[in-house]
Amino acid sequence: MATRRRTSRILRTLRDHGLIRPPSLQTDEARSASRLELFFDLAFVLVVAELTTALRHDVTVHGVLVFAGLFTTVWWSWTSATLYANRFDHDDLVYRLYKLASMAAVVGLAASASEATGSRLAMFAGCQVALRLLLLQQYARAYRAVEDARPVVRLYLIGTGAGVVLWGISPALPRPLCFTLWAAAVLLEILVPLVATRSSAEVPLHMEHLPERLALFVILVLGESVAAVANGLRDAAWTGAAVAVAVVSFVLAAGLWWSYFDLAGAGAKRLLDRAGGRRSELAHDVFVYGQLPLCLSLAGIGAAIELGVVESGRGEVPAGTRLLIAGGVALYLLAVSITNTGMARRWRSGWWWPAGAAAVAAVDAVLELPAVVVIGALAVLLVAVVAVGTVQRATGRLAVEPL
Repeated sequence: MATRRRTSRILRTLRDHGLIRPPSLQTDEARSASRLELFFDLAFVLVVAELTTALRHDVTVHGVLVFAGLFTTVWWSWTSATLYANRFDHDDLVYRLYKLASMAAVVGLAASASEATGSRLAMFAGCQVALRLLLLQQYARAYRAVEDARPVVRLYLIGTGAGVVLWGISPALPRPLCFTLWAAAVLLEILVPLVATRSSAEVPLHMEHLPERLALFVILVLGESVAAVANGLRDAAWTGAAVAVAVVSFVLAAGLWWSYFDLAGAGAKRLLDRAGGRRSELAHDVFVYGQLPLCLSLAGIGAAIELGVVESGRGEVPAGTRLLIAGGVALYLLAVSITNTGMARRWRSGWWWPAGAAAVAAVDAVLELPAVVVIGALAVLLVAVVAVGTVQRATGRLAVEPL
């Protein structure tokens, strides 16, 4: 009894000093990513690094499909946490503890990601369950505190709860069915925001905070390409062939960064601002979900770049590595084109860029070009994308909003 009174007194003191506050909507004030969010992202850097490492050990159709599937589950775990924070991050003590506990679960994902479909399947699924249970409790807290948000929050509670059940029972089932449940869980949860954000205009997304957060995840996966150049040079012992591939690979990575933050992402943010932020119309949904293939392609490029540098130092770079780079660039440019076209709701120019990357892959498949030529051609393509886009921006034909 005395312990209960002491606990109540401590909680009352924390509330009186504002350290514990009920959640509230955070969509009407200027916001940027918090330091806690940036700290949280560090754990996802580890997960992406582990997934790309696993991909480098299995550059086959099977390996790419496994990588894509696991990356999707990880990306959605990050996105679902971001969507909650976008509306309800009021930075009290309880919210911080939930966020740090979620970060610990993500560290568990990183520790099990390389064997997520094998010996550490149960650990990977368990960490996914932990993330969803923590998110479920946060939404339950928001449901109690923010009456106007209850119709929307109820949908997130249902979707997240279903995800907990599906992920939770999956390790007990045979492998193919287990992975089917993972896909069903993510699909169910991905559908919830599409329904929830249309159900009420009183619970908007924060359209200043959201693009910044999504752009930070892009930076996270782009970091893999930069690390890949350094790691590849180290493992290839700085041989001449490896240095040549590393140079063009760095130019490619720089072009990807430049094209997104000055052109593609900045243009999408402009379209998002023009669409308005009170309801999640088509432009908002295309913007958010278009980030998945974009980030997936960038992560795959990072994995392939390291392989390209290392293998060039040892001799010939296999066709699978070259195709992974060219295919990744083509998918990135295609995702950019589809996203901006979908947001603008009209046909936009720029479709020849992904076609150009696909053409590089096709020519390489026929002629079996050296890796330095393939990556160099892709780097030149990205430089052309940046050059043309910069001219369009300067002449007013491309409207952008800085990220």
